[in-house]
Amino acid sequence: NSILDKDIHHLSGGELQRIAIAAVALRDADVYIFDEPSSYLDIYQRLKMASLIRDLAKESKYIIVAEHDLAVLDYLSDYVCIFYGKPGVYGIISKPHGVRVGINLYINGYLPDENMQFRSYSISFDLSPIPNEWRPEDLLLRWPSFTKEIGDFKLSALPGEIHKGEIIGIVGPNGIGKTTFVKIISGELQPTQGYIENFGISISYKPQYIFPEANKKVKDYFDSSIIEDPWFKEEIIKPLEIELLLDRKVDTLSGGELQKVFVAICLSKDAKIFLLDEPTAHLDVENRLTVARCIKRIVEKKNVAAFVVEHDIVTIDLMANSIMVFSGEPGRNGIANPPTSLRKGMNKFLKELGITFRRDPQTKRPRVNKKGSWLDRYQKEIGEYYYTEITAEDLKA
Repeated sequence: NSILDKDIHHLSGGELQRIAIAAVALRDADVYIFDEPSSYLDIYQRLKMASLIRDLAKESKYIIVAEHDLAVLDYLSDYVCIFYGKPGVYGIISKPHGVRVGINLYINGYLPDENMQFRSYSISFDLSPIPNEWRPEDLLLRWPSFTKEIGDFKLSALPGEIHKGEIIGIVGPNGIGKTTFVKIISGELQPTQGYIENFGISISYKPQYIFPEANKKVKDYFDSSIIEDPWFKEEIIKPLEIELLLDRKVDTLSGGELQKVFVAICLSKDAKIFLLDEPTAHLDVENRLTVARCIKRIVEKKNVAAFVVEHDIVTIDLMANSIMVFSGEPGRNGIANPPTSLRKGMNKFLKELGITFRRDPQTKRPRVNKKGSWLDRYQKEIGEYYYTEITAEDLKA
């Protein structure tokens, strides 16, 4: 209702996406097709979208969805087909599988009924988060409370800090100040009140929106020595398939190619803190998981730190060891809460959304509970919205 009277040319990507989904859903059809419906949406909007699409699945109605967010795909699907092959060369479609079995097969990278291994490794998730224990010498950056006013919007940040080896996942609805916070940490914006002293800490920043320079090749953005560095080549360049793009002009790349290139450029810098604003936007599910692994490997290898703004819960779960929850009223005021443990932070975030996740017993991946289900009610009752198996160590965190 808030955007009905707006000029459609002035709408954001998320607003346009919601209008497109509604326009399709309101039609009387036998088959509904949605291509990447979660793009540009925050986690709450994604699950509302998934509920809407599921409600369309009535007798004699069929729904086909292409989706890269595994949690959303799991929530809205009954069956899944796995697409694999070599991008730009050939593609193979598996036979349909039940949604849980199908996604688990994808996670494992192997289709036993077709005797096909389409990935050389399986993807692993932690069942229970490891409590963070930072030493004084691990501290990289500490920020005091500060505010930033932009037009009618005000961001209020509470004090916090980031440490060597720490990846802070930043979550919250659209329009709540996540990008503003990251820009202030990077030095691109200055607070209205307060001051951040970075003590000369080097920072590498991958912005939310990328504007490539005309006639500049991909390899021109990299230091020549880093491209030839054996470790960086093996762990970042090859997994992200940057080698084939090095001689391409950046203004000819697709959205996904551009995203991978600028994630790699950000990670190639000799920095102590990496800031990545929505690094998996425009990427397929395979590349999302690859980006998560690359960020994690850089942080572990170099003993540095990263802030990652992300809406994909599975991606956050795969790489982050701390979390910052942004709350407030989108477009009006935002609160940047201090970094906290994954268990505590995800409980706070999901409680505000009224959503619970369980863990798949085989792969340990997070799965959204159906609203009002027995497990949904039980987890809300015990206050565990994300991690359902609690150890004594977890309770101390």
